[in-house]
Amino acid sequence: MVALARKTLVYEWRRFLPAMLAVGFAGLLQLLQIALVLGIFGSTSLYITGSSADVWVGYPGTQSVSLGRTIDADVESRLLMDPAVQQVEPYLWVDGDWRGPRETGGVSVFVSGIDPAADALMFSRVLAPALRRRLAEPDAIVIDRSAMDQLGVGIGQTATINGHQVRVIGISRGLRALGGVNVLCSLDTARRLDNDPADLGPTYLVAKLRDPTQADAVAIRLRGDTAFGPYTAWSAADFANISVRYWLFDTGAGAGVLFLAGIVFLVGAAITSQTLIAAVNGSVREYATLNALGVGVGALRKVVLEQAFWVGALGLLGASALGILLMLLARSQDVPVVLNVPSALACIVLVMGLAAVSGLAAMRSLRRADPATLLR
Repeated sequence: MVALARKTLVYEWRRFLPAMLAVGFAGLLQLLQIALVLGIFGSTSLYITGSSADVWVGYPGTQSVSLGRTIDADVESRLLMDPAVQQVEPYLWVDGDWRGPRETGGVSVFVSGIDPAADALMFSRVLAPALRRRLAEPDAIVIDRSAMDQLGVGIGQTATINGHQVRVIGISRGLRALGGVNVLCSLDTARRLDNDPADLGPTYLVAKLRDPTQADAVAIRLRGDTAFGPYTAWSAADFANISVRYWLFDTGAGAGVLFLAGIVFLVGAAITSQTLIAAVNGSVREYATLNALGVGVGALRKVVLEQAFWVGALGLLGASALGILLMLLARSQDVPVVLNVPSALACIVLVMGLAAVSGLAAMRSLRRADPATLLR
C-alpha cells in the first residue's frame, strides 16, 4: 500500500502538484521569515558577536547593548586583578545626530568608540585591521556599506555628529543596526562627540580571558564586588541572548512576527488540505475499488498519509532550494538574513506538520470510498 501511494504520486503528479506548490510556498515563507527575524534581531547583538571579548561589564539591569549607562573607569582595575583576565579595554557608546554633506535630514546614529590597536577586542571579527588602524586619525569614522545612501556620504567626505565634524575614512560590511546606523570611531573621537559632560567613564568594559570556557564562572565572580560603584558582568553569550530577547519579546516587535508565523501556518494548512482533499476526491472511485477488493479503510488512510508525507517532503525540497537562492540574493543586497541549524530544523518540523495536518483533513474524504459508489 505504501508503494501504491508513491506510484499514485508519480502517475497522478498533476493532481498533487498544487498541494506540493502550496506546501512549498508556505515553507518558503516560514524559512525566509525565520531568517529575517534572526538577521534583524540578531543585529542587536552584533556588538558582542562581532567582537572577541569573553566577558562584558556594564551597568546592572542593562537589557540591551544600546541601553547601557556609564560605569566607573576604575572597574578596569578590578578586572585586571582577576587572574583569569588576560586583556581589558573600554567601549564607549554615544547616541548621535548625523548631518551629512547632502540634504538628507537628521539621521540617528550609534557611535561606537573603540580601541584602534591591532589586537583590540571590539569588532575584531567585522572590522578589517587596516581600517582599525586608520581610526586612530583625529575625527575619523567608519560606516557600513548599506548606510551610505541613508547618510549621503562617501569615503573621504565630511559630516557632523552632534555638531562636531567627522571624516569618513572607510566603508565596512556587517555593521547594519536596528533602529539607527552604526558608526565606528576611536575612543578619543567618541569622547569629543559626546555632548554629555557627566559621561566620564566607559559605557562597557570588555575582557578577554585566558580560558574562554570559564566565561560564566568569571562573570559570576566579578559580580560580587561593589567597591567601585554599581556594575555587573555577563559572559558574551549571555549578554548577546539578553539583547536579542529584549528586542524580540519585550519591545513587542517579536509578538507581531510570531503572530504572522501562525497566520502563515494556518493559511498554508487550509490551502494544502483543500488541494489534498481535491486529489483524494478525484481518486475516490479507485479507493472504492480497493475497498471492494478487501483493502480496509485503515490501509487506505495510510496511503493518504503517505501521500501527504511525500507532498510535504517534495514541497520542502523545492522551498529549500529557492530559499537558499533568495537568501544569497538578500545578502548580496546587504539584507540581514541568518539561518542556523536549530532554526532550519524548526522550519522542517513546521512544514512536515503542515503536511500532516493536511493529510489528516484529507482522510475525511475516504468516507465516500464506499463500494456502493461503483454501482452509480
